[in-house]
Amino acid sequence: MSTSSVSKGCFVFKPSSKKRKRPLTAGDYFHNSQDDTETSKLRFQLCQSLWEEMKLKTELLQDNLNKKILDSLLEFVRNSTASFQSSTDDWASRMRSDEIPTAALVLGVNVPDHDMTFQSLSDLLQQSVTPFVVSLQSKECSALMHLVQKVLVQLMGCGVSVDDEEDEEESQPGPRGADQPPKRWRCSLATLCDWYQTVQKKAASSSPSKKRSSSSADFRPNPPIVVIFKDLESFNPKVLQDFIIICSQYIRKLPLIFIFGIATSPITIRRMLPHSVSALLCIELFQSLSCTEHLATVIDKLVLTKKFPFKLSGKVLQVLVGIFLYHDFSVRNFIKGLQLSLLEHFHSQPLSVLCCHKQEALTRAQQLRHEDCEAIRQLPSFMRYVESQEPQEQVKLLTSDQHVKDVCQKLLKELHHYHKQYYPVLRCLHALTSSLPKHPLGKQIRELHVTCLERNVWECEEYGAAFQLLRMLAKDDLVAALQKCIDILTSAKPKELQDALQHLQDFSRRFEQLDNGSAADEGTAEGGEDVSPSKGLQKKTDLFHLQKTLLEMRETRRTKKLSRFEVLRNKALDFMESLVKKHLVPPESQTLFEVCYFSASGTLRRHLNATPRTSIQTALNNPYCYLQNEALKSDRGVISNAAPDICIVYKLHLECGRLINLYDWLEAFATVVTAAEGEELDSAEAAKVDEVKHARFIRAVSELEFLGFVKPTKQKTDHVARLTWGGC
Repeated sequence: MSTSSVSKGCFVFKPSSKKRKRPLTAGDYFHNSQDDTETSKLRFQLCQSLWEEMKLKTELLQDNLNKKILDSLLEFVRNSTASFQSSTDDWASRMRSDEIPTAALVLGVNVPDHDMTFQSLSDLLQQSVTPFVVSLQSKECSALMHLVQKVLVQLMGCGVSVDDEEDEEESQPGPRGADQPPKRWRCSLATLCDWYQTVQKKAASSSPSKKRSSSSADFRPNPPIVVIFKDLESFNPKVLQDFIIICSQYIRKLPLIFIFGIATSPITIRRMLPHSVSALLCIELFQSLSCTEHLATVIDKLVLTKKFPFKLSGKVLQVLVGIFLYHDFSVRNFIKGLQLSLLEHFHSQPLSVLCCHKQEALTRAQQLRHEDCEAIRQLPSFMRYVESQEPQEQVKLLTSDQHVKDVCQKLLKELHHYHKQYYPVLRCLHALTSSLPKHPLGKQIRELHVTCLERNVWECEEYGAAFQLLRMLAKDDLVAALQKCIDILTSAKPKELQDALQHLQDFSRRFEQLDNGSAADEGTAEGGEDVSPSKGLQKKTDLFHLQKTLLEMRETRRTKKLSRFEVLRNKALDFMESLVKKHLVPPESQTLFEVCYFSASGTLRRHLNATPRTSIQTALNNPYCYLQNEALKSDRGVISNAAPDICIVYKLHLECGRLINLYDWLEAFATVVTAAEGEELDSAEAAKVDEVKHARFIRAVSELEFLGFVKPTKQKTDHVARLTWGGC
């Protein structure tokens, strides 16, 4: 409601009888006009519960991967503070003079993952070693005073003054420093030293029988002050050098420990710090787990498993791995991409209500609505299944909803059994081929997995080359590879592959039974006579007899009797090939695979792999694409007078050449805007542009300049230069 009046007044409006709109929740975005509300809520709950399971598995996995490096850092901090805790007067008496213990932690170029590692390190230090932990970032420490102030604020938890002329009485930490710190303290390490000694004296004088807080219950006397530099390469070298020099002057009074977070190489320390400064540090190097190994473990536990019903298609997995390898090397962003895939699948696929664990899926299959049964009938995989059935069965599948539900239960069981058999056999094939020269089927199991998802793996050339190499393996290498396969099937314990496990154990046992006597028979030719190549060539002969002798030798080699090892090796590899052809068929061959597999790689790429230039030009050319306002719809090449100012200015500048006259550009803009307002300019008004329109034009041109489409030019003062060419 609104009102207009030329005079001031008080206007009363009765409250509206309409109910206030309920604020939307995350589950409401799963609902659209075609879906039932209960079904959309169920899909959202399924998505949430499944992601919670995957998130919990991811956190446990990351804790286990970082456990070794974090335990090493904790041990380093404890050992570095042992001298100070044993001799409170001079903690550096057992160390070289004025050296600060420093841990150089090389984390790799996956910078987005560093925050999570440092957060875990800070939590562990505060839980078991010291309450005094400071985390610093380069963007917050542009000057030495800012760096010192940040350290004091995080430790002392109060305001710190950077004014050197502040009243001395206010800046000195008195006896009340530990209980009620003053509002403003002087920004210097001397203040920190006095504060630390006050805190430790109070802790030492407190009664042992008095109950201590849980956070400091396990701390030993005189805990260290740990300063973490998260991104060492980004710090100002001069600021860092001055801070280290100042800290070295207080090392006998303050138990300082530095932790340098390094993304590239330890040589960075030598590049940033001269020898006179680096000599003040006692540096120990720590190397974290490689991000590629971290990714391989995450894929192994989240993607290559039957525990989670949600699956990725080959193209989607390639998009996620491609972003990882060619953009940021961030495992954290890979997991976010996996979460986005899960969310997009449950949002866009109505039948994702069946994407859950086996027993729950079978129960929900009997609760499907008529609309869900129709959606199942429209699935390409189900249509192929219907075409393969008898005519009477086809009629039932197309007309009876109850029959569809019963068949759906059977097909879901087959899909779960397919996954139980697929992953162990995939690991067996990778164990056989991962150590071959040049890695025909890929060095990482994810490469083999993508190949198996996209087509029949046994039809590709790389598969044939791999098995040719396997048929030339020595006994020890082949037995070792078969033992890996046995271990994989034993740990997986699939009921469907018990016969395969027994066959592999039998092959392994038969290989072990081959003794030296049987190995000596490997060179014996058929008929018990060994034909030597030089035996038939010692006599003088003509060309005809030479050709005849060579042909006989070749035929003899072809009909050579295989040894017991070669026969057994061929049988074992033939058996492995039969397993591959039976269990590693692509998921598209399984009916109802669309329920579990997310295959919209284009949607995922559009969300994760942004193209700013294309998006900006699309928004300026066609603002309806983003604003969804019907008034903005217009034909291609037409300048809509209802569009935002920057869109009008952008389309007008496309009609110009390299140099754009600002006055002509302004007149054209005013003409379009005036048409939008429903006014007509006469000849007198056309000469004078309204000031408001002038300001709007200047703002739009400034925005285009900020986006990089135009720039000022010295060739003509009343012109701007165009920096792009083409409209799209």
